[in-house]
Amino acid sequence: MSLHVSLHTSPEVPLEAEVLCPDRVQGLHSAEVAKLLVYHGNEKAALGDFFKVSGKGDPEIRIEGNLKLVKHIGAGMTHGRIEIEGPVGSHLGAGISGGEIRVHADAGDWVGPEMKGGRILIEGNAGHMVGSAYRGSTVGMREGEIIVTGNVGNEIGNAMRGGLIAIGGDSGDFAGVNMRAGTIIVLGQLGIRTGAGMKRGSIVSMHEAPVLPTFTYACTYHPLYLRFYLLHLLGLGLKVVEAQLRGRYRRYSGDAVELNRGELLFYAG
Repeated sequence: MSLHVSLHTSPEVPLEAEVLCPDRVQGLHSAEVAKLLVYHGNEKAALGDFFKVSGKGDPEIRIEGNLKLVKHIGAGMTHGRIEIEGPVGSHLGAGISGGEIRVHADAGDWVGPEMKGGRILIEGNAGHMVGSAYRGSTVGMREGEIIVTGNVGNEIGNAMRGGLIAIGGDSGDFAGVNMRAGTIIVLGQLGIRTGAGMKRGSIVSMHEAPVLPTFTYACTYHPLYLRFYLLHLLGLGLKVVEAQLRGRYRRYSGDAVELNRGELLFYAG
């Protein structure tokens, strides 16, 4: 029996709810889960003050309600599954290393910051800083997958060190800024200053985008590895077409102010 958590009282200010994580509730009965500590602004509260809790804590949690002001759900998660019905707030899945989080709506800023593994799937839009490093940190996402079927904001993959970020719609500016490794795939439009400061890694878009002068055109070719990524995304429900699977891509190398070993790939037909 999975744990079912349903919002009954909307918070007036951001509610920090790291306890909504399989690692924190496993083995607990509903009454015990309802007593777990959360922070409503700078005040302590019990989870049950805002959520109706039923079932027993096991590796699966189902959460319902308008959670736009609920932060840090799934933070530090190492295993299990979280299903969320409704929009969710910032810092979803911060630092997770395993398991899966699936949101059947939109998400706020800072989805999966500094994650180390696992998968986060957003069936809607997400905000800024997807898979990024926190301010002052030099290490962003290391492993795992973040899949967003809609649009995202700025600085996705900031200081990314590995893993996959895939966007079904458009992204904002500075995608892959200070990127060190990993792959970002945007099926829609990229913003400006893509890959600024990147040392390694790949950023892919199905549309042309402005290229910084520190990137140099290298060639137009069919990257075989990209076909496997796109087939994987097709299996997850993203809108990949056959022409993109077998098409050719324009490759730019950069950023020349760094190691010049990163790449931008734009679908060329």
